[in-house]
Amino acid sequence: MSFFANLFKFGSQNMAIDLGTANTLVYVQDQGIILDEPSVVAIETINGIKRVKAVGDDAKMMMGKTPDTIEAIRPLRDGVIADIEIAEEMIKHFIRKVHGKRNLFRYPEIVICVPSGSTSVEKRAIRDAASNAGASEVHLILEPMAAAIGADMPVTEPVGSMVVDIGGGTTEVAVLSLRGLAYTTSVRTGGDKMDEAIVSYVRRHHNLLIGDATAERIKKDYGIAMIPEDGAGESITLKGRDLVNGVPKEITINQAHIAEALSEPIGAIVEGVRIALENTAPELAADIVDQGIVLTGGGALIRRLDEHLREETGLPVSIAEDPLTCVAIGTGRAMEDPIYRGVLMTA
Repeated sequence: MSFFANLFKFGSQNMAIDLGTANTLVYVQDQGIILDEPSVVAIETINGIKRVKAVGDDAKMMMGKTPDTIEAIRPLRDGVIADIEIAEEMIKHFIRKVHGKRNLFRYPEIVICVPSGSTSVEKRAIRDAASNAGASEVHLILEPMAAAIGADMPVTEPVGSMVVDIGGGTTEVAVLSLRGLAYTTSVRTGGDKMDEAIVSYVRRHHNLLIGDATAERIKKDYGIAMIPEDGAGESITLKGRDLVNGVPKEITINQAHIAEALSEPIGAIVEGVRIALENTAPELAADIVDQGIVLTGGGALIRRLDEHLREETGLPVSIAEDPLTCVAIGTGRAMEDPIYRGVLMTA
């Protein structure tokens, strides 16, 4: 059996997958990140039969613009699989895209990162999805650990360090030391909740209904954690549907309004950081005063978020060099480097 297993694995490229609520990144051994696409699948129903129409970038473009026969689905919610069959199709598609269709007998080893708050059932769902997609072996790594490795933090040393990974569905706050998590908390607030907050703010204050894609664009281009110094900041033009007259309409708001809209989800993240600091052992807390807090994930790119956290905690706060790819790079390093092998687990 082992001979055949090795034959199937021969020439296979081991992969590390950052299976995110918003984006999926694939890191291939000795090559680095070679795929970064939205975690979206478009399903078409013809005569009651469902089939995958598009995955990733192509499917994302369809969101909010599909006819009745097509549905654009995000198979992950809050960092965990909400629809296992569609998640499986998505993982299969990405593996095929990376490997190419010619590699029929290649069954790679796959390392996937999971939120620290995942239950054993959720972890098993992720493992089963990867196994059914063709993986010979599946290892899991906790998201904050992967983020810390990707951000070059001293996770193998007896030094306390704190990472805050703000993803699409969850924010992972963890204190790490000696290849383990000394304390971790998973806040179910992330980029998606920020988008929702912008949608509901515009609806409440301006009677205008905007789509999630518009809200996401505003967050990326104009999102700010504190009210700008001039009290207003840049102006933003929004287009959507007027809820009073039911016709398309255009309005102008400014960055101060966006800061107000984001205050609740950002407040939840700050609260998560506070809870983690309260539960940290004194020796590790002393290290965090020196090391500071490192922000990773797409949410770390919200303007002045580091400044806001610095004010709230009184600790030095820095943003990782490339926050969007930290988790994928860390997952890849954990797969490649024997130093980190101890952080991998099986579901």
